[in-house]
Amino acid sequence: MQESQLARTRRARRVDRLLTERYPDARCELDFRNPLELLIATVLSAQTTDVRVNATTPEVFDRWPDAAAMAGADLRDLEDVLHPVGFYRAKAQAVVGIGAALVERFGGQVPRRLEDLVTLPGVGRKTANVVLGNAFGVPGIAVDTHVQRLSQRLGYTTSEDPVVIEAELGALLERREWTMASHRLIFHGRRTCFARRPACGACPVAALCPSAGIGETDPIKAAAMLKG
Repeated sequence: MQESQLARTRRARRVDRLLTERYPDARCELDFRNPLELLIATVLSAQTTDVRVNATTPEVFDRWPDAAAMAGADLRDLEDVLHPVGFYRAKAQAVVGIGAALVERFGGQVPRRLEDLVTLPGVGRKTANVVLGNAFGVPGIAVDTHVQRLSQRLGYTTSEDPVVIEAELGALLERREWTMASHRLIFHGRRTCFARRPACGACPVAALCPSAGIGETDPIKAAAMLKG
């Protein structure tokens, strides 16, 4: 039987409640002290781990603490510092470009509107929603690889388009939960619902998941797979 939108909404909210119980400490795992640091850290997190970004950003923010300093950074120096996070040349260009754009168009401050954030170099909707939700308290769904994978496995969407996924997931969840629901899905994707082989036998939402059983179903073996 095809699931109605109402039934899917109820299921999605039940899943989110169960993930809240499993991951009460779900949060943004990037270290930051202000909106600019979160913005830069999120841009640097592409194609690498939060752990590696967190090990790199203290030097970045110490040497280039504000938008003006970033705009005037020597590219070679910045590239050297960013080397551990990968794609360091493109990321260095993005950091300098973001600094310049913030100085030229936003008085050196990170804007509070998605429409403005996505005009910055290297900033898409995912990064903008991370900043809005975690630095400014504006609800947003950040569709990274984990959110995309889990939204598909849970039957919330069949789309591969992050913009479509963001809209369809947003329609299922209460707006006030968007930011934290994103964190909970990311935590679940990193700790239980792995890309290659999910730990289905130790999953708190297996009974509500149409993809349950695609991974390890033995409870003991599945529990041994869990991370974090």
